[in-house]
Amino acid sequence: MAAGAFPAQAEDGYDLWLRYRPVSAARAAGIAAHARAVVVAPTAAGDARVKAAADELERGLGGMAARAVRAGAGPQEGSIVLALGATGPAHSSAAILGGLGADGYVIRSTLDHGRRITLIAANNGAGILYGAFALLRHVQIGGTLVNLSLVSKPRIALRVLDHWDNLDGSVERGYAGQSIWNWWTLPDHVDPRLIDYARANASIGINGVVLNNVNAKADSLTDAYIAKTAAIADALRPYGIRVYLSARFSAPMEIGGLKTADPLDPAVAAWWRERADAIYRAIPDFGGFLVKASSEGQPGPGDYHRTHADGANMIAAALAPHHGILMWRAFVYSADNREDRVKQAYDEFKPLDGKFAANVILQVKNGPLDFQPREPFHPLFGAMPATPLMMEFQVTKEYLGQATHLVYLGPLFEEVLRADTHPGEARGTVADIVDGSRDGHALTAIASVANIGADRDWAGSTFNQANWYAFGRLAWDPGASSRDIAAEWASMTFTTAPDFVAPTVAMMMRSREAAVDYMTPMGLAHLMGTGHHYGPAPWVADLARPEWNPAYYHRADARGIGFDRTASGSDALAQYAPAAARRLAADPNYLLWFHHLSWTDTVPGEGPLWDALVRHYDRGVTEVVAMRATWATLTRFVDRDRFAKTGDYLAIQEREAHWWRDACVAYFQSLNHLPLPPGSAPPAHPLAWYEALRFPYAPGQ
Repeated sequence: MAAGAFPAQAEDGYDLWLRYRPVSAARAAGIAAHARAVVVAPTAAGDARVKAAADELERGLGGMAARAVRAGAGPQEGSIVLALGATGPAHSSAAILGGLGADGYVIRSTLDHGRRITLIAANNGAGILYGAFALLRHVQIGGTLVNLSLVSKPRIALRVLDHWDNLDGSVERGYAGQSIWNWWTLPDHVDPRLIDYARANASIGINGVVLNNVNAKADSLTDAYIAKTAAIADALRPYGIRVYLSARFSAPMEIGGLKTADPLDPAVAAWWRERADAIYRAIPDFGGFLVKASSEGQPGPGDYHRTHADGANMIAAALAPHHGILMWRAFVYSADNREDRVKQAYDEFKPLDGKFAANVILQVKNGPLDFQPREPFHPLFGAMPATPLMMEFQVTKEYLGQATHLVYLGPLFEEVLRADTHPGEARGTVADIVDGSRDGHALTAIASVANIGADRDWAGSTFNQANWYAFGRLAWDPGASSRDIAAEWASMTFTTAPDFVAPTVAMMMRSREAAVDYMTPMGLAHLMGTGHHYGPAPWVADLARPEWNPAYYHRADARGIGFDRTASGSDALAQYAPAAARRLAADPNYLLWFHHLSWTDTVPGEGPLWDALVRHYDRGVTEVVAMRATWATLTRFVDRDRFAKTGDYLAIQEREAHWWRDACVAYFQSLNHLPLPPGSAPPAHPLAWYEALRFPYAPGQ
């Protein structure tokens, strides 16, 4: 292929990482020799998930080999055999299967009555499905079907996407178009696209979906909407995915005709039991509820002077007879907490440790504020050993450039999961808390706010797809490497060519740190425009509630900048174990998160604080310029449409990185009146120009 040429086949991103494009002739011959047919063993016949696995293998291996891979009857030479349990061809894998639980799988090259086969064995149909996708992934990234020995099981039982989708089709903090759930035409018409959505989720091990916004409408619990939810559940079930609903705490009043939603009122409890029974009649494998309560104006038990445990346990009791679970969000803040917003969740939930019902799990954000480009891990992790805690990440980039910035979130997820909650005390990492191994919890879960919409490429851009992929892979194995995951994704989404994968992965791995530098360097946070969260607005200080204002978080004035969270300030640092607090207080990444410093204080290794801050902003912009230059060299590997859209978005990101840098530098300089460090350019416009910008129609609101 000539330099500068594009691959001939046009692509729009719809196929995600499941492209299954033809491979080289030599590799195709190898696939053909070892995948002559897909055989479902008698033990696995009749399971819809196994049928989905067989269909995917036929589609995937057939696409890569450019020849049909058919269903077969009985193990035959060169076939792929799908078997449940330790019988038949899987008998030799009995010892392995015993330790794989419900969703684990084993993939082996083996002999069956002298015939060479590839065995995918598991304890249930979900494991077979995940094994099939694992085999396809292995081949997609360059592996062969020879001498296979792959064994895996998830560390976390429930791996969930939270859709902040509204019943009118809009998506809160969604930047990829309208909702993929067409509530208006359901249940009579189910969009076939939901099958491809389910395939993509199953391929990365996601097994649960919350269909509606945590800022829920009570209507989602009416009979009409239960029927619509049941139709979606039917579409997703063959791919091992259970559906959940966000439930509005005041629903007994809004649609039930009651005069109260008090969780200690017997009539309220009876109403929730009736609604749960109705849902399970329509959806026998319904997963349960997600509840946001007593936060950001949402109704909750606090309205009746009850605790979160009172509210959660009442609803959980309605789900318990059906083996449903309640995911209760620990994201809470209210106007009466004027000391430090980041302390409130710990203050409210820590005293309730051990007081929640067995089928309640607390959903805790990765950090104590709100999905910022960088936050310290949430202090509740490691502080509630008697209560199962689930992680809540955000795949959609509400605070990270929204749809257009290339910011790979794998390093952010990995950073949080590997954080040590009690250094030197063997209490474990955040991942050890979430997977239940540290405190012995069987109920384990992880969730992330989805970035999926009706755009043809699902996520608003090709590289946004990588964040969906990375979440699923880390939900399966929180100890996985985000770099290895990026390499998998790039190989499957574009090409396995090393000259493409190496620079692309390097660019992805640097992208999150670049965004931190040009948005919120050195521990700053929440400098975004209010409401839409688009672009910089560190000057906003006049909103009614103090914690709505960016100025509340940076506390900059003529003398200095930063939020003092040490003992001399809000003492939020004391919510961490002592060794973790010492480590966080000394971490330069969180300097201004935990400390208020003079502009002229010396930062070790970086000089005066003001100079260091400006250099971080400069470094972020420089990195985006380098990312754009890297992408420009990769034309020969990428189809024209995806290459052009990514290039256009990188141009937007470069322009907006300059905007972030210039607006923030102009504002902070207006306070401290200090000169810029040598070599740093002045902002392109005066501060008033940036302050005058308005974005009433920014997406995702």
